[in-house]
Amino acid sequence: MSEFIKVVVDAMGGDNAPESNIKGTIDAINEADNVKVILVGLEEEINKELAKYEYNKEQIEVVNATENISCNEPPVMAIRRKKDSSIVVGMKLVKEGKADAFLSAGSTGAVLVGGQLIVGRIKGIDRPPLAPVIPTKKGVSLLLDCGANVDARSNHLLQFAKMGTAYMEGVIGIDKPKVAIVNIGVEEEKGNMLVKETYPLLSNCPDINFVGSIEARDIPNGDVDIIVCEAFVGNVILKLYEGVASTLISEIKKGLTSTFKSKIGALLCKPALKETVKKFDVEKYGGAPMLGLNNLVVKTHGSSTANEIKNAIFQCIQFNEEDIQRKIQDKISNND
Repeated sequence: MSEFIKVVVDAMGGDNAPESNIKGTIDAINEADNVKVILVGLEEEINKELAKYEYNKEQIEVVNATENISCNEPPVMAIRRKKDSSIVVGMKLVKEGKADAFLSAGSTGAVLVGGQLIVGRIKGIDRPPLAPVIPTKKGVSLLLDCGANVDARSNHLLQFAKMGTAYMEGVIGIDKPKVAIVNIGVEEEKGNMLVKETYPLLSNCPDINFVGSIEARDIPNGDVDIIVCEAFVGNVILKLYEGVASTLISEIKKGLTSTFKSKIGALLCKPALKETVKKFDVEKYGGAPMLGLNNLVVKTHGSSTANEIKNAIFQCIQFNEEDIQRKIQDKISNND
């Protein structure tokens, strides 16, 4: 192809780097001929891993970066001091227009700081949120913010709702997605000061389909498409969500293999269980985009498998094809 969508992958980021990141890249380019992946990191290690695969050489480029930012380093200091880290080098490629998106399973803090300091915010955006898609009984919902802004104000949450609407319409394909704010009850008068200040802003915004408050216990039902909150609440919801899902699956497996009779039953219900569990597999939705930046930055789990990296690359492709950056800008510029 003459024109590729260019995605930078932090080859050294994450618990399973560089193996899973490179395997995911290979799987992605084997399924999509319109993407070129720029692998950033230790060139020698990347090339050694690439040598294991057959692939279209035009679709992969390697850019050397000699440093790596660990998860226990202060993010701001690391971004400023480690100029030759895979995160900094990769984000600069995006900032300079040499790539369309950046993807990393590395330090969340460094990705968030680098996104704002290097890639930069869209004009009019006050606080870019981290916005993962979470599985529900009816499909998926977008949770924002889940980690970027623990001290958000009401106008920030309003922007989150607008950006989330543009994302869910363009990437997930939901027309007029329902927006709700996390609260301790569904009544309008309930909530802390932030919720009480934000509620009327959301209610009076013509650019979103606001349906009121949602309690945390109702999130898995999937009755709303966009869940708005500040990052402290969002991160607690996300981590509890993942923890409960993991524990339930583990306990179900244990129960199904505890006796001879249960093992027989497990064999009979295995196909149905696999389909049910698959619905709640977050890997197939890619990573969490950092919405509101000049170009796309996506953060995947630190323990990302090759499948999650592959799907996150597809997510970057769709984000670009649907011109989500422009749609977010349009949402923010309305009523400013």
